[in-house]
Amino acid sequence: MATATAVSLLMAGSMLAPAASAAASAPSAPVASEISGSSASAHQRPDLSELLGRIWARNTLRHMTIQEKVGQLFSTHVYGTTVDSSDPNNVAEYGLATPREIIAKYHLGGVLYFAWTHSVDNPIQAAGLSNGIQRVALSTGAHVPMLMSIDQEGGLVTRMLEPATQTPGAMALGATRDADGARDIAAIQGKELAAVGVRQNFAPVADVNVNPDNPVIGVRSFGSDPTTVARLTAAQVRGYQDDAGISSAAKHFPGHGDTDVDSHYGFPVINHTRQQWDEIDKPPFEAAIKAGIDVIMTAHIQVPALDQSGDPATLSKPILTGILRGELGFKGVIVTDSLGMQGVRDKYGDARVPVLALKAGADILLNPPDLDVAYNGVLSAVASGELTTGRIDESVTRVLMLKWRNGTVLHPLVNERKVPAIVGIQPHLDRVQQVTDDSTTVLSNDGGTLPLAVSGKKILVTGYGVTTKQTLADKLAERGADPSIAATSTNPTDAQISGAVAAAGATDATVVLTMNAAASPGQAKLVAALRTSGATVIVAAVRNPYDVAEFPDVPTYLATYSYQAVAIESLVRVIVGEVGPTGTLPVAVPEKGGGTLYPLGAGLTW
Repeated sequence: MATATAVSLLMAGSMLAPAASAAASAPSAPVASEISGSSASAHQRPDLSELLGRIWARNTLRHMTIQEKVGQLFSTHVYGTTVDSSDPNNVAEYGLATPREIIAKYHLGGVLYFAWTHSVDNPIQAAGLSNGIQRVALSTGAHVPMLMSIDQEGGLVTRMLEPATQTPGAMALGATRDADGARDIAAIQGKELAAVGVRQNFAPVADVNVNPDNPVIGVRSFGSDPTTVARLTAAQVRGYQDDAGISSAAKHFPGHGDTDVDSHYGFPVINHTRQQWDEIDKPPFEAAIKAGIDVIMTAHIQVPALDQSGDPATLSKPILTGILRGELGFKGVIVTDSLGMQGVRDKYGDARVPVLALKAGADILLNPPDLDVAYNGVLSAVASGELTTGRIDESVTRVLMLKWRNGTVLHPLVNERKVPAIVGIQPHLDRVQQVTDDSTTVLSNDGGTLPLAVSGKKILVTGYGVTTKQTLADKLAERGADPSIAATSTNPTDAQISGAVAAAGATDATVVLTMNAAASPGQAKLVAALRTSGATVIVAAVRNPYDVAEFPDVPTYLATYSYQAVAIESLVRVIVGEVGPTGTLPVAVPEKGGGTLYPLGAGLTW
């Protein structure tokens, strides 16, 4: 139906976008992007759709000013629950009060949604915001619809919270080794995002996490095995694009998995040789490209084996144009990681970074720290001839085609009334719980503590997270346990540890939650003190599975890869024996001082 509509519009000589604008202005404009319908067809029927898209993109580009073209290359956050919300944060950052004014002034091509910008306070509100933004875009300037995007990786990086379905992160999926499950999770996320008008998700993470000390990737990665990461990356690309009809963006090229520096705050250097890069970092991105991925995001990292200039990959022509486009043959959109991150700001000023990114081969400039400086920096580079209009047109064409392929052009609006019938529905929740159940990993169960009959038993819950501990206690109570909580901070004090030990003495078992224990030595002290007290102790890492290296001889140890409620539910199911553990380590856990404590693939079942 969408293709037929496009044919009729193009045969009639319409530019299509103004036609969409007229529809958008109607109070009850029809919505065709009902998740799995016509928006997905652009990925599934490429020949005719591509032809029509290129005709539309060429006609649209012909009528755009240089200011509108440059604006299409920027995607950034705006504050407010609606397009007309006046927010002091907008004034502070942009000198304008509302999203409407910011979009109109800079001719933005996209908006990036965050929880802290109030873009996704709830799904119905988010859908209304998306529709408001689209009506502004379609009624002004070049009449090009906007591309709303988000970082909804699942697990720790989740922007749209409940009642949207909360999904496990990549490392939990890696623990299942299940490509079908990974694809289903992406499809669920994609369908719910499309329902609220978000047609680009910056996921999956295609980095191979081979460094246990990685502070920024970790459980956001599927694991340390390139083959598994490649397989699950491709599965999620198909889930987002083929099943849900939104664009997927694999990140962070050329690979952020072997660093101990967070590029948000520093400038990491990856010292892989070219052969190591070929064997470790390249396969997931290669698999994503073969799966037809629409977008690849750059990393603000230095990789001397790929480019000896010392520039971050985001600003490296040898990496983006030479390797990604040339060697790997990627023809889609290259988006930078946030230009506000320190890793890309160390060498050059904020006006130069977007210019250099475009010269390197990037297409979308994401979240600059000063939009006015970045936008005018690109315009100045065009005026001086440093950036040609041909180079700008090349990227704008890719951006326009991206919007065509993911349904943004033909179906810019969503049906706000239908959001509750799509977002957070029971079939989605059930499938996510099933996949998450398969991810919980048991690494030790000496003495057969698990499964544990908890009905009528006093169970102490302590360790990381006020909310997480309460969630665990509530779920144990649902199984007939009599739980209590010993308050401890992320890095427990001696007084908190003494209190927990005293409380454990009056209970039948103690469950200790840990999170990044290497960075908080009080967690290991808490585990050691509880064990010496003679209490039955069950330790569960609710983020990195590497925590066990801090207490290698703990008799009962599980890994959940997340502290989300869905992961805690799976943890309890395994503890009490409602499901048997089937997850296996997607990474190797090194032993302090050298060697391997638990190898890749370790995991008990019964």
